[in-house]
Amino acid sequence: MADLPLDSAPTLPAAGGAREYVRIENVTKRFGDVTAVDDVSLSVMKGEIFCLLGGSGCGKTTLLRMLAGFETPTSGRILIDGQDMAGTPPYERPVNMMFQSYALFPHMTVEKNVAFGLEQERLARPEIERRVGEMLEIVRLGEFARRKPHQLSGGQRQRVALARALVKRPKLLLLDEPLGALDRKLREHTQFELLGLQQQLGVTFIVVTHDQEEAMTLATRIGVMDRGGIVQVGRPSEVYEFPQSRFVADFIGSVNLFEGRLVEDEPDHVRIRCAELAHLVHVDHGISSAPDATVWVAIRPEKIELSRERPAGDQNIERGVVRDVAYLGDASVYLVQLDGGRSVRVRLPNVERHASDRVARDEAVWIRWHPSSPVVLTQ
Repeated sequence: MADLPLDSAPTLPAAGGAREYVRIENVTKRFGDVTAVDDVSLSVMKGEIFCLLGGSGCGKTTLLRMLAGFETPTSGRILIDGQDMAGTPPYERPVNMMFQSYALFPHMTVEKNVAFGLEQERLARPEIERRVGEMLEIVRLGEFARRKPHQLSGGQRQRVALARALVKRPKLLLLDEPLGALDRKLREHTQFELLGLQQQLGVTFIVVTHDQEEAMTLATRIGVMDRGGIVQVGRPSEVYEFPQSRFVADFIGSVNLFEGRLVEDEPDHVRIRCAELAHLVHVDHGISSAPDATVWVAIRPEKIELSRERPAGDQNIERGVVRDVAYLGDASVYLVQLDGGRSVRVRLPNVERHASDRVARDEAVWIRWHPSSPVVLTQ
């Protein structure tokens, strides 16, 4: 039997050896009979961008609001920079929060919106003007200082809200679905702007999002949440390539999942019998599981090959018919119905512009995957 399943991601330092800045210890939050956050423990390193990723109602925004001080944990504790936040009101925490709606004051100019928090702190006027001017230059909005929010694009309003949050120089910035109101192209552009800004200022970011691509682009590490708990934490590549459960495999990206029984489990390979597949699945490492155990095989669509001719060899090969094709520009997704009736998604890059030999709907095809491609899951 293998001592270490290769489907477990390697344990690596979270942020280049950076020190812990936020510690969440066994935090639970209940609203009446509903448990919104369930015994969550988590560490966030100084200077990293940590993304809480999950579907609606998973508890991620409630956890963020407890960090900000807008909600009080039912049990457990939250420490920021080593200080227990119990009893510390929001305005005394080294934290600022940027809401999904941006919450800009419509009657104020850009510079007045950014200055608002500093004015509440009663800083001297010259200091306010200096810091607001510097921040507007950082977010490239200096020439829009006199405009009102309704005179700005969605991306510009997002940068105003970010400038207002950062001008107070928080050690920790909390962002709740910060790019949710932007269209796809602007969202992609703004993600890289946000990355550059965070690296320039060195502020620790905790971002709540339901958008997988946003989390994968922004995050140093991702915490996947489900039903109030964190089910996996890791770097984006670890969470994608080494999911620890069916939920994570299915939630992050697209995946083909097959239930099966373990036929062989040796140090250098396993064989799995899946009722929906004509042949045994061969994986090139052991998993140290009980004989005849129920397992699930997860295969990403981009890791499957597609061909009209039967591939050489006899491992991980299945026959089917293309039932649908989705052209996405950079890639095409093929829905292949296998002989056993199961449909499998295959994603292939569109490398050539004039590819007249692309596989079409209703063609008979073969699919194949490398023995290292499947992830074997036991839960």
